[in-house]
Amino acid sequence: MSGEQSKWGIAHVHASFNNTVITITDQTGAETLAKSSGGTVVKQNRDEASPYAAMQMAETVAEDVLQQGVEGVHVRVRGPGGNQQQNPGPGAQATIRALARAGLEIGRIEDVTPIPHDGTRSPKSSGF
Repeated sequence: MSGEQSKWGIAHVHASFNNTVITITDQTGAETLAKSSGGTVVKQNRDEASPYAAMQMAETVAEDVLQQGVEGVHVRVRGPGGNQQQNPGPGAQATIRALARAGLEIGRIEDVTPIPHDGTRSPKSSGF
């Protein structure tokens, strides 16, 4: 391969119902290029998981990695998981949209929510 290939990274988005954390790593996942969480952009704790906070975080993180020469990201979304609700919090969709709007190319979008293979019993003992 001659010349400079387009550099890609992985955006790890952990979207719970209390907070959203964005970490952008290189393709191996070993080196962190930029990271941000809800607490760095909003004052009230209740707003950490909001779509607005997620968009602000995504914009700042995207600026950082674009300066480092990253052109696109593969997104790995992680919800709360465990025996809680499987779908991600409100910040996940806003994050992906804001990353695309900030000028990063979006590759694959992957759901990496941990799914228990018969872990602990859920608090609501539903009739299964």
